[in-house]
Amino acid sequence: MTEGAEQKLARVVVADDQTVVREGIVMLLGLLPGIEVVGSAADGDEAVKLVAELAPDVVLMDLRMPRCDGVEATRRIRAEHPGTQVVVLTTFADDESLFPALRAGARGYLTKDASGEEIVRAVRSVLSGDAGLSPSIQRRLLERLSDDEPQPAAPDEAPDGLTAREIEVLVLIAEGLSNQEIARELHVSTATVKTHINNLFAKTGLKDRAQAVRYAYAKGLVRPPTG
Repeated sequence: MTEGAEQKLARVVVADDQTVVREGIVMLLGLLPGIEVVGSAADGDEAVKLVAELAPDVVLMDLRMPRCDGVEATRRIRAEHPGTQVVVLTTFADDESLFPALRAGARGYLTKDASGEEIVRAVRSVLSGDAGLSPSIQRRLLERLSDDEPQPAAPDEAPDGLTAREIEVLVLIAEGLSNQEIARELHVSTATVKTHINNLFAKTGLKDRAQAVRYAYAKGLVRPPTG
């Protein structure tokens, strides 16, 4: 793995209706490694137009904006420009904000207290096909699943033909571990972890980590959080 490959610039558009906040985010991103800000938008309509013009890799999307909010802008971008990923960056982490954004196609979700390192990690995660969810958001997903689907039945046999190791990887994904952390936990390489993830996603039809969390819970592979 070469340093140059690791540091390929991710082209990013920032969408936020508050000028001071938007400019602050742009300034912060300019200091972060591997990120190039190519445009900024004051609402969802502007964000969609900029994506059409600039074809960025990622949009950092606020949710509460006039004219066209972040959820609708995300839906339009994912439908019209599937090569651009969306990471929500918002003040809000409530269910009414989180779940509509994920259903609209956002692959990442951060709150505005996220560090620069967390933003870079989320951008890199969605570009590599993973979900860029903060640990607190992953916990919130599990809590919501616990509320929606209490007392799942433990499976009598491995679902969808998953191997024991693939189930092990799936459970660790549901617990919020990154590929590197899973590799350390299982004493294998990250390439091996990616192979297991690709195989289990192919067998189950899953597309990302957020779906994997729901699947693992629904199949009784993980238990609801307590406390």
